[in-house]
Amino acid sequence: MARYLVLENGSIYQGEAFGSDEELLTEVVFSTGMTGYQETMTDPSYYGQSMVFTYPLIGNYGINLDDNEADQPAVDAIIVKELARRPSNFRSVMSLAEYASQNGVVGIQGVDARKLSKEIRQEGSMKAVLVNDLDQEKIDRLFAEDYEQLLAARRARQQQAAASIKKEGAQLHVALIDFGMKNSILKALEKRGIAVTLFDAKTSFEKVAAEKPDGVLLSNGPGNPTDYAFAFPLIRQLQEAYPLLGICLGHQLFALANGAQTYKMKFGYRGFNHAVWDIDQQAKHFTSQNHGYAVAAESLEGTNLEITHEEINARSVEGVRLKNKAAFSVQFHPDACPGPHDSEYIFDNFITLMQGGGRHAKA
Repeated sequence: MARYLVLENGSIYQGEAFGSDEELLTEVVFSTGMTGYQETMTDPSYYGQSMVFTYPLIGNYGINLDDNEADQPAVDAIIVKELARRPSNFRSVMSLAEYASQNGVVGIQGVDARKLSKEIRQEGSMKAVLVNDLDQEKIDRLFAEDYEQLLAARRARQQQAAASIKKEGAQLHVALIDFGMKNSILKALEKRGIAVTLFDAKTSFEKVAAEKPDGVLLSNGPGNPTDYAFAFPLIRQLQEAYPLLGICLGHQLFALANGAQTYKMKFGYRGFNHAVWDIDQQAKHFTSQNHGYAVAAESLEGTNLEITHEEINARSVEGVRLKNKAAFSVQFHPDACPGPHDSEYIFDNFITLMQGGGRHAKA
C-alpha cells in the first residue's frame, strides 16, 4: 500500500507503507546514526517526531528485548530507504516491521531518505503529515490541527512507570528528576553501583530532601525547554543543596534556571558521531546527541555559568557549570546508548563531586 509524506513546504515523498496505518500530523527530523534504530525509536526525547534514518538499510538486526529506552516507542513514524526483510541477530525476537505493527508506529519505506534529510537540513525541521492518499481536504485538515496540543496528549499517553534502583550496599544515592528519561541513564548509574530514586518532574524539594540523596540528576526529555519553567525554582533549590548533573533537556533546564536562554536549532543534532571539545581536558570526544534546542552562548554573559564543552563544527554550547557550585550539565548523552563511549567520564566526574572531591565541589 502506498503512503505519502507531505511536508509543510509542499514537498511530497511517496513510499510503501508498513506498521500502523494511522494518518497524522508530526514533525520530521533526521538521524545520521548507522545503527541504534531501536534505541532511537524508544527514546522519550522523540515524542511527537517522525524519524528519517539516513543510513540506507534499517532493521537488519531486528528488535530485541534489552535495548529499549522506554516501555513504548516515542516516535510517531520511521522513514527509511530500505526496510530489512530478513533480520539476523542472535538476540532478535521480531522484525522492525512487526515491532512497528504491534506498537502503533507508522512506517514508510522506499523514500529517498538522504534527499529528504538534505531538504530538512537546508530548510530546517518542519511539520508534515503522513497520509495514505493525497486527499487535499484531509491534508489541509491535518495541518490545521494544534500540534502542541497533540504533542502534550501523546506524551501523557506514553508516560512510562520506571522502577527505582535500590542496590544493597550502595555507597551513593542519586535523586533522578524524570523529564522523559532514557533507561540507559539508569543502567549507567546502576553499573557504577549507585542507588537511584526517581521523582516526577513536578516533585517538590521537600520530597527529594526526604530521601537524603548524595546528588541530583536532571534527565533528558522531549520538547521546548521553556515549557518546563515550572521546574526552574526546584532546580535552583537543588543546586544549592546537592551536587547536580543535567543531561540533554536537563542541561537546557539547568542553564535556563540560572539565567541563560535557549533557541530552536535549524535542524538539530541527532546521531552518534558529533564531535565535542572538552575545554578542561583540551580533548575532543565523539558523542551521542538528540536535541532540537540549544543554549545560546551569548546569553551566558552576566550569569554564574561558564562553558565547559563546545560542538567542534558549529561551536554551539555542549556543556556548562556553575562557578563555585558542584553543579554542571552536558548537552550530549554520556550513557552512549547507542553511540561511542568517549563521554562516559561525565558520570565519573559526577561521582567525584558527590564524594566531595574535584575542583567544583562545595567547600
